[in-house]
Amino acid sequence: MLRLSGTGVTHVGLVREDNEDSAFYGPDLALVADGVGGGAAGEIASATTAYAVAAMAMARRDEDPTVVLADAVRAAQEQVRRGGELDERREGMATTLTAVLTNGERCALAHLGDSRGYVQRGDELIQITRDHTYVGHLVDKGRISEEDAANHPWRNVVTRSVNGDPTRRADVLPLALHLADRLLLASDGLTDLVDDTEIAVILERHDDDAAVQALLDTALGRGGRDNITIVLASVIEGPRVAADGKLLGAVGCPGNVVDPAAVRPMRTA
Repeated sequence: MLRLSGTGVTHVGLVREDNEDSAFYGPDLALVADGVGGGAAGEIASATTAYAVAAMAMARRDEDPTVVLADAVRAAQEQVRRGGELDERREGMATTLTAVLTNGERCALAHLGDSRGYVQRGDELIQITRDHTYVGHLVDKGRISEEDAANHPWRNVVTRSVNGDPTRRADVLPLALHLADRLLLASDGLTDLVDDTEIAVILERHDDDAAVQALLDTALGRGGRDNITIVLASVIEGPRVAADGKLLGAVGCPGNVVDPAAVRPMRTA
């Protein structure tokens, strides 16, 4: 049976006053959610989304992970929509979501927005997500280069997110993970400041805990202009483990979740 052995960190950065990122990691699930643009109630959107996805994953551990993630995204969209209805100050809130789930035999990826997922396999770092941004669209169409995109003034304009719109579906795809792979999920507070080549070098030189700290330190050393959240998990073999996992960032505050009772609660079996 495959499972994840993970670690993670979140940091408010050196510019923003509040942390609108949320994350979760456990033996079955890893995710990062980044409240979009420092806008209305980004911490509510990210926390609600992270909770909804984690709760559903924990309650449906043996099911097809692609089905579970698709249902979890729909539940998150509904809860974010509900949050805006309950409090007009939250209108327009949104978050990215990048999540990987395994049932021990199969794995799947769900993704909306510009947080990123990577797999390190041997000496190769593979990006497994595509940025849902205006600039990412221009790159896909061949109108600008990857180099131009890195410095484009609109590079953080997100075109898909968890924003309460049920038509905004995630990319939900089967994901082939192998023993000894390392899975990296990160908000753009890291990837805007540390490029893929540098990330690969840091991962090659450090074990999981040291690598997460080195990535964080590098982003902070370059100004830390956004919240920074990193989850790093190694794919290992072993029996299923009865454990909920670790909450990071805004989701660690129960008051940020719109309605915890609306989603089946996390459990340990």
